[in-house]
Amino acid sequence: MAMVTLLTDFGLRDHYVGAMKGVIARISPQAQVVDITHEVEPFSIAQGGYLLSQAWCWFPERTVHVAVVDPGVGGSRRAIVAEAQGHRFVLPDNGLLSLAGVETPVVREISNEALTLHPVSRTFHGRDIFAPVAAHLAAGLAFEHVGPLVDDWVRFPLSGHQVLHIDRFGNVITSLRTAAALEICGERIDLYASNYSSAPSGRLFLITGSGGYIEISKREASAAARLGCRVGDAITVDGRS
Repeated sequence: MAMVTLLTDFGLRDHYVGAMKGVIARISPQAQVVDITHEVEPFSIAQGGYLLSQAWCWFPERTVHVAVVDPGVGGSRRAIVAEAQGHRFVLPDNGLLSLAGVETPVVREISNEALTLHPVSRTFHGRDIFAPVAAHLAAGLAFEHVGPLVDDWVRFPLSGHQVLHIDRFGNVITSLRTAAALEICGERIDLYASNYSSAPSGRLFLITGSGGYIEISKREASAAARLGCRVGDAITVDGRS
């Protein structure tokens, strides 16, 4: 059975996710659709890329991953499909792919109009381009039929150290892989714990999370609420951002 994953910044209040699933079901009714998340902060390409990188590799090969965080929808940015490590990625060419943790992807521009809905909305390419292309791939479409190869796909410029994500528990996931101390929101944190239970109650501490990134945590409480930080906030290490 083919599998399609969905990751967007659409949330679940509106009809957008449901419409994408409907399109996939019409074209590839046997496909199993799995939601990674639809709670990416609106327009946050960096957070979307991070969350995609933490999930796609746990799915079986031949899974098609649709990622739509697309502040440039309707503009000049391309729509692309990438093939890497036995998986396929359908997404806007705005840097998401470069943050997804894939190795040496082969990338094609989506130019085969027979694969998309018509007319194509200027504001909802998730429904009209990305969902149908993913469904065709899940149904067995050859990668070569999507469109021409491209090698100048966009690499996202992460500017300095920053907050990539804040999870449900209030853990602040940073873009750092190692750090003995850091500063964020005017506060210095230099306590490191190997696990949550060994951290002292009431103090902020650093911990290496399951994805290999340094996280700021507070035992059985929200570090994000304590700091008042948000996704995208800058982090300083040894006086440098």
